[in-house]
Amino acid sequence: MTETVTDRSAREYPDRPWVGVGVIVWKGDRLLLIRRGRAPRLGQWSIPGGAQHIGETVFAAAAREVLEETGLTVRPTHVVTVVDAITRDAADAVHYHYTLVEVAADWQAGEAAAMDDALEVRWATVEEAVGLVPWEETDKVIRLAASQRSQSSCSGK
Repeated sequence: MTETVTDRSAREYPDRPWVGVGVIVWKGDRLLLIRRGRAPRLGQWSIPGGAQHIGETVFAAAAREVLEETGLTVRPTHVVTVVDAITRDAADAVHYHYTLVEVAADWQAGEAAAMDDALEVRWATVEEAVGLVPWEETDKVIRLAASQRSQSSCSGK
């Protein structure tokens, strides 16, 4: 697949929502967090992710974003939920608008390192993660993914 260079400035004050993919990466009972290196939410703890490319499936975007941001190889397993991320400026104009497809994935290989859009990476328990992420929607996604994972393991899937 040919990599397309994306003009990131087109994401500010967009004329349409951007599709983004967030990834809850599991390694045992811990999940991967990154400290964001770009706006929106610059410097905040979150889950890895980014914009989906033309011609790329959601699962391919999830695996690519985790690899680019952390150097890890992951296996996406399922869609957890979809979140609207709309950030307004002081004049109430839409500064950013993302439709975020949140995907669960299992760690496959590699040591987590801060790369590309990530300032820092760390593995955390669910309790640690929800204490670190300031955005309420990410907190909800982490809790939902943990609940789904728990239900799946209880049912033997």
